[in-house]
Amino acid sequence: MAKKGKKYREGSQKIDRSNRYAFDEATKLTVESSYAKFDETVDLAVRLGVDPRHADQMVRGTVVLPNGLGKKVTVAVFAKGDKEKEALDAGADFVGAEDLVEKVQKGFLDFDKAIATPDMMGGVGKLGKILGPRGLMPNAKLGTVTFDVAKAVKDVKAGKVDFKAEKAGIVHAPVGKVSFGSEKLIQNIAALIETIMRLKPSSSKGTYIKGISLSSTMGPGIRVDTAAVKDLLSR
Repeated sequence: MAKKGKKYREGSQKIDRSNRYAFDEATKLTVESSYAKFDETVDLAVRLGVDPRHADQMVRGTVVLPNGLGKKVTVAVFAKGDKEKEALDAGADFVGAEDLVEKVQKGFLDFDKAIATPDMMGGVGKLGKILGPRGLMPNAKLGTVTFDVAKAVKDVKAGKVDFKAEKAGIVHAPVGKVSFGSEKLIQNIAALIETIMRLKPSSSKGTYIKGISLSSTMGPGIRVDTAAVKDLLSR
């Protein structure tokens, strides 16, 4: 097992691993235990009482975080005609039709998110093997296949997060940067958890949220008391 660094160990000493913290304290500890020279991303992991192997128990969705993600998101839009101008006016970084499809086929991937109008999906579908493994393929369920490209671009730029339960029923998602401070992080966390709660499958029985943990990119994981969710969402 790799030996943990001195700064990691110092950060871990602030945390009682046997304890489950309230959100206020957990976010505060996450900020205090970060030690990297760069502005670390804060990630939330939520373990759900679902079995994603069954289609009717899959939890998947999107949320626009109220305080964004704290980073610049580069957006490519596959559109033509008036929709090209609409995308550019909304702040898209790269816009094109068949020319952009061809550019991606030749190896261009300098973007974080891709959006497409429905009439472009015939061409964009050819990029499935390129965009799919990188999580960049436009998807109607996530709002990235739409004629309302202006809204889609603005949402992504504002801090839209896509999330999906993994095989073990765990949702992992970024909720901001350490530099945000506790209050802004809590606001983002509340927006994400509220969305996850709203997407609870009707076939899910028993406890829905089984565990929550918070961590920064380089910092230790901090377990959160699931009983605190109700108080979080009532703020």
